[in-house]
Amino acid sequence: MAPTEPLIFVLHGARGDLAKRMVLPALATLQRRGLLPPRWALLGTGRTPISSHDFDVLLRAAVEEFGDDEAAEGVPELTQHTAYCGDVTEDDSADELPGELDRLREALGGDVTVIHYLAVPPSSFAPITRALKKAGLTDGVRVVYEKPYGTSLETFRELDATAHDAFDEEQVFRIDHFLGKEATQNLHVLRFANELFGGIWNRQHVAQVQIDVPETLDVAQRAEFYDATGAALDMLVTHLFQVAAEVAMEPPRKLDAANLGTAREEVIAHFRPLDPAKDVVLGQYDGYRDIDGVPDDSTTDTFVAARLWVDTERWKGVPFLLRTGKRMGASAQQVTLVLRTPDELFGSPVGPNRVIVSLAGSGELKVTTTVKKPGAFLELGTGTADLALADVEPGESLPPYAGLLEDVLVGDRTLFTTPAGLESAWIAFAPLLGADRPTPEPYAVGSWGPESADRLAEPHGWVLGD
Repeated sequence: MAPTEPLIFVLHGARGDLAKRMVLPALATLQRRGLLPPRWALLGTGRTPISSHDFDVLLRAAVEEFGDDEAAEGVPELTQHTAYCGDVTEDDSADELPGELDRLREALGGDVTVIHYLAVPPSSFAPITRALKKAGLTDGVRVVYEKPYGTSLETFRELDATAHDAFDEEQVFRIDHFLGKEATQNLHVLRFANELFGGIWNRQHVAQVQIDVPETLDVAQRAEFYDATGAALDMLVTHLFQVAAEVAMEPPRKLDAANLGTAREEVIAHFRPLDPAKDVVLGQYDGYRDIDGVPDDSTTDTFVAARLWVDTERWKGVPFLLRTGKRMGASAQQVTLVLRTPDELFGSPVGPNRVIVSLAGSGELKVTTTVKKPGAFLELGTGTADLALADVEPGESLPPYAGLLEDVLVGDRTLFTTPAGLESAWIAFAPLLGADRPTPEPYAVGSWGPESADRLAEPHGWVLGD
């Protein structure tokens, strides 16, 4: 249900790429679903002053380009709630934002909830946080930080200290939209509500876990940001580590924010620090350096494959294989449990047994198992049972960003990362930032990355691209 208290949603960086691609379409979807309060305002901020009318034009264009039909239907009503003011930085007086907030509070009336969403480059997180504190705008509000939350263990600790100097932990929402995917949340249900799967969720039955997020997209629209970040920082230490924690965690006492957060924290603390020499392969697709904004001598990785070890009793000796990259052979978001099987049965080789959860869209569950081939002879084959989660009735899934924003509106922190979990993730990732960082290897556009990444998945091989 929609919250009833009036709301001011302050979108910092409202004219930026992230706001246009993700946040504005998500708000339009929530408006269409009736999940926003009756009295609310969307207050955009940015470096370049524009009128509320121009902001509405930008909003419509963003949803038309990046939203779906449902989001487009929410735009007419959404534009009735918009306002715009200048940007907030640490050195500015921030006079315009407090005054605009006071005006909107008076217009909305009642006890107004204020949410600050920082859809800005990570380098702006700390300055905006300090500016909000300096302007006296932090009491009782909620703040949403995008990823990456820091770019190293040291910068993570500095940013988190700045955030906690301005806000209590309960006010802070660190977003990771992979945790907001309904298909990711289905990992909980698949495992904890079905003994068929829960009983095999351990090293006795699982030979490998593969978490694979290849992309066919390039980086031309955000080359400057991407070249300063790369695939490992953009995806590995954020999304893929968090999904690995969802798969590897011990059963929580309850499926609520506190217990799920604790379970993720505890298992990430058991992530063994990466060994760059043995367990990591970096790549850069052919032609990346030809993109405008990318230096001719760039060593930025556009591909990363890593073998992660989770040192718990449940997963000891089971490799978690994490892979992502740009301009690859296909786009997918997939978790695969490669099950242990005998080499042969009745003199015939046994085919692969797998449990596959697609995280793309509404999600899909596939179970691949060994079966007898139809016919007079006892010959073995492989069959796959599919369940598209969109076919489960009744229900209508929310896009990840819309779902997470709805959680922020009601104050539900279940699907948001915690400081302890992020610190452990940075500790595990830290060796890849050191002197032993491997040199990115070239790979062809449309391929599955450097061939040397195949050794990480031996003896079973990568399921995607097989």
